[in-house]
Amino acid sequence: MCADAPWPEGVGRVLLDAVDSTNAEAMRRLPQLEGPCWILARRQTAGRGRRGRPWSDPDGNFAASLALRPGMDPQRAALLSFVASLALHESLGDLTAQPSALAIKWPNDLLAGRGKVAGILLEAAGTAGRADQLVIGIGVNLARAPAVVSAEAIPAVSLVAATGVRLRPETLLDRLAPAFDAWHRRLLAEGFAPLREAWLARAAGLGGPVTARTGREAVHGTFETIDESGALVLRTDAARRIIPAADVFF
Repeated sequence: MCADAPWPEGVGRVLLDAVDSTNAEAMRRLPQLEGPCWILARRQTAGRGRRGRPWSDPDGNFAASLALRPGMDPQRAALLSFVASLALHESLGDLTAQPSALAIKWPNDLLAGRGKVAGILLEAAGTAGRADQLVIGIGVNLARAPAVVSAEAIPAVSLVAATGVRLRPETLLDRLAPAFDAWHRRLLAEGFAPLREAWLARAAGLGGPVTARTGREAVHGTFETIDESGALVLRTDAARRIIPAADVFF
């Protein structure tokens, strides 16, 4: 995709000075939206990550959410996390001209070198087993890295420290929105297979040892691949394990 791709047709764009959480704001606005909409906040006061963990948002960083009505089963809607990670990797790689400095960590993080530079959070609501409302939140440490919240967490790093390139949040959004739209259209037209291949080509830790913590157990093994549903596949001493959801540690 061209780096100057236009804003996608039919997709809204809202810029806010401050909000509690872009995901929460997107969920509040979804019932009134006529179509997909990106919501960018220059500051979050109550940002959050996976499992309700707080997400620190220093000044100059990127906090945005895409509000959608996918109208599909939750398993298929979950594939949009791979759309988001591919679009974010592509956008930051293009804007910094350093795609090889970035890697995608399953299931929802972007790494720059050995540090976490971005996270992605999907939140859905619906009835009868359908994801009628979906919000995809993306946080990127553009200017500053927050303090580590856990001794086990991968150290945070800012994009400017990792690449020497300083970006404005609005610049990233203008690149991210068309990239997401293009990958999403490809998913709808061709299925998950080409996205899976592209994701694996950018995956952090592929072929190496990892620990996947599910909340019930810690599974140690070799990161073999992801399957057709996006689940993590580990080769352990005992067997091949397929893990739909977990926190991964290298």
